Amino acid sequence: MDQRHQIGLTVADSSPRFPAEARPDPAAPNIVVVVLDDTGFGQLGAFGSDIATPHIDGLAAGGAPFTRYHVTALCSPTRASFLTGRNHHAVGMGFLADIPLGFPGYTARLPKTAATLPRLLRDAGYSTLAVGKWHLAPRWQRSAAGPFDLWPLGLGFERYYGFLQGDTNHWTPNLVCDNHYIDPPRRPEEGYHLTEDLVDQAVGMVQDQQQGAPGKPFFLYFAPGAVHAPHHVSPQWVEPYRGAFDKGWDEWRHELFARQVASGVVPAGTVLTPRPPWVRAWSDHSAEERRILARQQEVFAGFLTHTDAQLGRLLASLRVLGALDNTMVLVFSDNGASAEGGAAGSVNEHRFTAHRRESTTDNLAHYDDWGGFSTYNHYSWGWAWAGNTPLRLWKRYTWLGGTRTPLVVHWGDRVARRGAVRSQFTHVTDLMPTILDAIGLEAPREVDGTTQLPMDGVSLLPLLDDPAASEVHETQYFEMVGSRSIYHQGWKATTNHVGTGVLDEEELVSGSRSFAEDRWELFDLSRDFSEAVDVAADEPRRLAQLTTLWAEEAARNNVLPISDGLVDRLASFIPPLWPAGSSRTFHPGGGPVHDESVPMLWGGFRISADVETAGAGASGVVCALGDRFGGYALYLVEARPHFSFARAHDVIELAAADAVVAGTHELAVFYGPGAGEDPGRMVLLVDGDEVDACGVEGTLPLALQHGGAGLRLGYDTGFPVSPRYAPPAPFDGTVHQVRFDAPGMLQADPADEIRAALHAD
Repeated sequence: MDQRHQIGLTVADSSPRFPAEARPDPAAPNIVVVVLDDTGFGQLGAFGSDIATPHIDGLAAGGAPFTRYHVTALCSPTRASFLTGRNHHAVGMGFLADIPLGFPGYTARLPKTAATLPRLLRDAGYSTLAVGKWHLAPRWQRSAAGPFDLWPLGLGFERYYGFLQGDTNHWTPNLVCDNHYIDPPRRPEEGYHLTEDLVDQAVGMVQDQQQGAPGKPFFLYFAPGAVHAPHHVSPQWVEPYRGAFDKGWDEWRHELFARQVASGVVPAGTVLTPRPPWVRAWSDHSAEERRILARQQEVFAGFLTHTDAQLGRLLASLRVLGALDNTMVLVFSDNGASAEGGAAGSVNEHRFTAHRRESTTDNLAHYDDWGGFSTYNHYSWGWAWAGNTPLRLWKRYTWLGGTRTPLVVHWGDRVARRGAVRSQFTHVTDLMPTILDAIGLEAPREVDGTTQLPMDGVSLLPLLDDPAASEVHETQYFEMVGSRSIYHQGWKATTNHVGTGVLDEEELVSGSRSFAEDRWELFDLSRDFSEAVDVAADEPRRLAQLTTLWAEEAARNNVLPISDGLVDRLASFIPPLWPAGSSRTFHPGGGPVHDESVPMLWGGFRISADVETAGAGASGVVCALGDRFGGYALYLVEARPHFSFARAHDVIELAAADAVVAGTHELAVFYGPGAGEDPGRMVLLVDGDEVDACGVEGTLPLALQHGGAGLRLGYDTGFPVSPRYAPPAPFDGTVHQVRFDAPGMLQADPADEIRAALHAD
């Protein structure tokens, strides 16, 4: 018998023993990881930009800036690789979490064989806190019913505040606290901004944790939506940049490159890669075009500076708590700058995904409020190209413009030769091993009885100790949306594949669109920092070795089968998710219903609401989802039923000519998609009688709620779907229930229907 735990008749006859609690080494550091979104290699001040980012620059000057750090080229995959220390396909995140595929590398479900960093740290005695963007749960697992095993609290975090989707409206975000949806604490008119709210929450969480358990180390994962589109920021942050970018992206890029070389961020002798032929020269734009294009970059710059200022508040709070000196801070971006604004930029970035090309006239109409309440804005891909200086291409491609991003590591005196550039090849999979190494924690071989996959990354602590240390990460494959490349011991082979891409970039005029026609190019990155000089013709044997190595790595990491478009992805997962005959009934009460709980409506629908009205003058929202950037609302204005459906490029409006009398009514909307050249038809009905109708050209969106509110019954929040009402617009009658009926997609060939929908607009 264990004499230290003897049980007698009484307490006096017994020896107590308490369960052991995991306690990290007293010297173990706190960990703060900041994941920026869509931030290009050259957009931070410490990496050559003239956009003000003084707080990140201070971390770089007092820490270690890494100039050959690499990610996966897309957000969900990079975040999965960071949190697991494994390659993204190896943990099922070969593409966005929103669109899983039935293949091992694309399930969008982090496996039990790759226990996450927060899980390991929590088990080791850390507090684990997550704030901001998540984007690691499949689309149909993000409703209020979960399941929650792929939400932050299901993967090892103890607290969470943020949003689950890939982007959101920074004025009216779709927020989650721990495992439930909530409304923002203030309206935009009251001064609300998401990044500020996220910092407030992060500061509060850490303060609560330190006051509740003084000295207990914490891991804070802070992932603002910035600087992903929409570039939302108050005018006072934009004003200092007025006129700063009138010179245009060509000249701004040359000036940025000169600063990079002068500071040593980019080595002397680097070739500045040429402007792609599909990105027009600044001088080729009209004066009106240049005016709005310059404004787009002014707003982006203000947004980035605002983000840096909020990070400054977070760092200041750590200083006040006396925690910063023993905190390892890592700042990096999930991929290069984003070109999803297209050639002209966009007042609503979802127009680009809906294949609606912007016009200068449309954009100029929002010049004064660019970045404000009436926009879901994105800049031109000319600015994305310039933001990745001196590299080629951008987000989603495995050229360096998509995969090489800034990395800054700050850890007080633990960093040798603070401010010295680390130029060794590194990868996002290296960060988890680095953190575990810094803590003195060995990665377990087994978690909850499940054997763990080996880590794909390696610790970077030797590089913190010596900026001139030998390279520790020698081989790394890349694949994203059909774009493929591989790095090995200083050499990189890259395909020229551009394909149809996720967004079908019709303007792209170079590169292969067929896998059969792909050409591999070869670059000596030990001499060619920017991937500018193709030496494939001079090194055919080396190129063959690298392409063979890519195939081996692809097989090992579940990369195959590859795809470069949306059609096959959507056709794979939508039919099982929303089969023909989908129907849901909702009742007032409970929290906001996320749009993933509502049947997809683009293939046809009937929305019917059983309401009781007060008669003359009755008003308010019966049901609403999303906002003017994408959504729909059924509501009354002076007792007249209305229905508004906002697409990326227009708002379909229906309204009854006559008011409804006091009493019980069924208000309904029917939509039938068009066939061939015939348009669709949308009808508003009151008690079964048609009261308004219109033809609908094109199709409805595949998804709605672009950062706006979830489904509300009896009121709305955030921004409205139509200017015909103003949230909260409470319904002054009674909403008994709202039913959604959707026939689903044609079952003969769902890929054909999806393809038609993607191109119909």
